[in-house]
Amino acid sequence: MKKYTSIFILVCLMMLAACDDSSAEASNNGDSQLHHSSNREIASKEDATETNKSADQESEEVEQTPADDTEGQLKETYLNKLNETTKKTENIEATDSSTYALKDVAHKQYETWDKLLNEIYGVLAEQLAAEEMTQLREAQRDWIAVRDETAKEASLKYEGGTMEQLEYVTVLADLTKDRCYELVEGYME
Repeated sequence: MKKYTSIFILVCLMMLAACDDSSAEASNNGDSQLHHSSNREIASKEDATETNKSADQESEEVEQTPADDTEGQLKETYLNKLNETTKKTENIEATDSSTYALKDVAHKQYETWDKLLNEIYGVLAEQLAAEEMTQLREAQRDWIAVRDETAKEASLKYEGGTMEQLEYVTVLADLTKDRCYELVEGYME
């Protein structure tokens, strides 16, 4: 019985690893422009009360915020969540030193921060008054444009090289992380 359980677990892990490899390859085979439509969609939606929840829950994800948080505790909870996410994303390691592996790490970091940014934005949509949310929506649209332009400019120093997309995604991840902190510290109650 124990032998069959071990074999079953091994087969499941191999299948999971194969799925991860194929999804990482698919996400890295695109052009140098990474999909970042989720932020654009949130910024352009008039009804931003729903958060963008991915069906693909990563193991690095931090636990969801309890629904019974009071306003003051919510900010503290999210600051803790941001700090935990920082630690987790910094500990994502490349499988080797190839550019492909480094890009995979950068993509995972960006996706983690982008998902958290969308979650924070959704919380703020419920918390802020309509006028404040309208102002934040405009600020978010401006920030997205600046973020994308900053990442593009940074990547141009490697234009045409294998490092171009790596630099682009790395800058996206860093700026998105910074924006998460800005939103929690500046807007969340």
